[in-house]
Amino acid sequence: MLVIGIAGGSGSGKTTVVKKIIRSLPPGSVSVISQDAYYKDNGHLSPEEKRKINFDHPSSIEFNLLIEQLDKLKAGETIGMPIYSYVTCARAKETTLVEPKKVIIVDGILILTNPRLRKKLDIKVFVDADPDERLMRIIWRDIEERGRNFKQVLDHYSAFVKPMHLLFIEPNKRYADIIIPQGGKNQIGIDILKSRIKEKLMEEE
Repeated sequence: MLVIGIAGGSGSGKTTVVKKIIRSLPPGSVSVISQDAYYKDNGHLSPEEKRKINFDHPSSIEFNLLIEQLDKLKAGETIGMPIYSYVTCARAKETTLVEPKKVIIVDGILILTNPRLRKKLDIKVFVDADPDERLMRIIWRDIEERGRNFKQVLDHYSAFVKPMHLLFIEPNKRYADIIIPQGGKNQIGIDILKSRIKEKLMEEE
């Protein structure tokens, strides 16, 4: 089993990179664990308190559960990955079944901030992108998917996303084995990553 970690700032194009990797490998050979599924359950908080949640700080993630479930996958067990809603800030009662596969992708903005998780990643990737491009993607995503208006998105970006990116996310790209500038647009960078993955899989056979 090959475990790949794909990190990068919010709106950097991580999802596009993940999709391109999955398409390049045999069907059914990849399972994805999303860091976003492991946000702590804050459904009990008031609407005012929920607006103050810092989703860009490592403390917002239940890393112990993420690592525990990754270990189970590596041991050949199927897991029930949590389902998290940014709208309610709560976990659903249901879970998503994730099966152990030849390739496991762990994806999220904060995955390189945790030393225990970093040690479990065979290939560490950082998807880089221009701050203006990331902001435009964040505005579109937060309005369309997270129920925020334009002012709320900008306030949230100024208060949380930008300072946390500079404090936690950007510095951790030094742990990456591969850095892909320009996100999903960098086909050469993605092709290099695909080649490395295929080499690693051949080594394991």
